[in-house]
Amino acid sequence: MGMTARVLAVDAGNSKTDVAVVAADGTVLATARGGGFRPPTVGVEPAMETLAATVHEAFTAAGVTSVDHVSACLANADLPVEEERLTAALHARAWGTTTEVRNDTFAILRAGVTEPRGVAVVCGAGINCVGMRPDGRTARFPALGRISGDWGGGWGLAEEALWHASRAEDGRGVPTALRHTLPAHFGLATMYALIEALHLEHIPPIRRHELTPVLFTTAAAGDPVARSIVDRLADEVATMATVALTRLDLLEEKTPVLLGGGVLAARHPQLTEGIHTLLTARAPKAVPKVVTASPVLGAALLGLDAVGAPAEAHARVGQHFDT
Repeated sequence: MGMTARVLAVDAGNSKTDVAVVAADGTVLATARGGGFRPPTVGVEPAMETLAATVHEAFTAAGVTSVDHVSACLANADLPVEEERLTAALHARAWGTTTEVRNDTFAILRAGVTEPRGVAVVCGAGINCVGMRPDGRTARFPALGRISGDWGGGWGLAEEALWHASRAEDGRGVPTALRHTLPAHFGLATMYALIEALHLEHIPPIRRHELTPVLFTTAAAGDPVARSIVDRLADEVATMATVALTRLDLLEEKTPVLLGGGVLAARHPQLTEGIHTLLTARAPKAVPKVVTASPVLGAALLGLDAVGAPAEAHARVGQHFDT
């Protein structure tokens, strides 16, 4: 087939989108980066237009107009029904003969394993977990926040820290250094001042996530309340991974458990050690590791899986993103 483009790989997150055009032998013909993919905020069509601009940039650079298979790992594709809708929207663009849409957590999982087998827990703004087996079976959670049973994620951790700090200051809760460290991050003296600034949006809501690293710093300094929040996150990560392994009948097999997303990739010692200790107790065969590989690599590998590409092609695309 020569250098025919086989796969369009898309990793579309909330803040940025990466695409790659991959040849049959695993050679990466072109890559491009664009803006975030946020259908719930802007609507499906405007989100698709943003994505299309990035895809066309990559197609032009690769000198192709279409591919055999589109492998798209998208943020906000949390439910199968959403994956179906987005598959139809992508397929209508005629970028490829076949199209497969998955939640973006699958990209992080596939980027970190040599074969399509394992579990990934991703903790960024939110928290999510997926698992897959080579036979095509997957395990996943709706991952829609508290209504779907989630706890954690950078956003949730910041909110939890604020809750404890507020109660410490006004007397409803136990003392914690968070009452000082959280407002100090924004140059404020009290939690009351921080609550007011957040409520009146003198501090933009998006900046709330800056408090997550403050929580970890406060925990590392020994604050019991901050440490209890970090311990709870370790428990949550280990629980999600263990449930996914159980559902996929992988509990008795040596299986990679990949940890991704900003909060887990930061490798906070208390959190990392907590996750390892709990997994040792609950899923002794699990092999935890932090994945830092580019998620678009995962989308490309899933695409090569789908077109039955040889192992050399997988290795070549892997080398491209490792350099």
